[in-house]
Amino acid sequence: MSQTSDWPLPSGSIRYLVPQFLRDKLRQHPLSCGLYPVSFGNYKEALGHQMKRQDHDDFLIIYCVKGGADLWLEDQYYQVVAGDLLLLPPKINHQYKTRDDDPWSIYWLHLKGEDCDLAAEHAGFSKGAYLQHIGSHPKLIQDFDQLIDCRTGGYNINTSVYAASLIRQILAYIALLKPTTTSARRSQLNLNTVHALMQENLHTRLDLDTLAKEVNLSKFHFVNKYKELTGLTPIQHFLHLKIERACYLLDITQQSITEISYSLGYEDSYYFSRLFKKVMGIAPTQYRRKQRH
Repeated sequence: MSQTSDWPLPSGSIRYLVPQFLRDKLRQHPLSCGLYPVSFGNYKEALGHQMKRQDHDDFLIIYCVKGGADLWLEDQYYQVVAGDLLLLPPKINHQYKTRDDDPWSIYWLHLKGEDCDLAAEHAGFSKGAYLQHIGSHPKLIQDFDQLIDCRTGGYNINTSVYAASLIRQILAYIALLKPTTTSARRSQLNLNTVHALMQENLHTRLDLDTLAKEVNLSKFHFVNKYKELTGLTPIQHFLHLKIERACYLLDITQQSITEISYSLGYEDSYYFSRLFKKVMGIAPTQYRRKQRH
């Protein structure tokens, strides 16, 4: 097992080591054998925190949510700032030291399992790309907090399997962020801005000129960059958001197809029904009937 830092915990911080007998159970359990926690916790304003590992045998995740640190990976120097996420595989020499003038606050996690390599690759971390800036994400912080809460369940295998599933969720969510982080920065296209505008206008129509203007791009460049990042055109994604909303209204309301169509900016309910069937594979009336049966 890799060495976990043993420096005095700052106020409000947590360090949890999974006992060996429980790690053995997790390694053998079919639902956790591929990926399971070794230790995890959070350090808040961790003044004086530093670590040097020449050789370690597990995967390490560090998510910096505040402050910063100096980091060396195999003699290469990096500055860590809030919003950075480090995902290191085994055998990578590393050293880090929090800044004295602005100590970092972090979530950290050591994990093992045969699926770790694949999960790390899916999340966008590969050789030479162990540190990425993903920004601040309340959902990710909430998932880490949920993981930490698992320590209160005692040395219970069911709680530990749940913790393992949360780690998969964390890594899968990081993968979900990829289009809006590295690639989006390279393309200078803020997808969050575009999607927020779409959500605000589900009740009406949006054209490409309006969307492109929102991110200060020409219509041609906007469509090309958007499709490069998402695999869809902006109008296709906007339609999908409308259909998702239509499904929600069909599920929870008694509104007619005509009323739902109108609420989504379509005056012609037959046209709306054709669009719905094109995306969902069935007509709105069939969808409602199927869901209620």
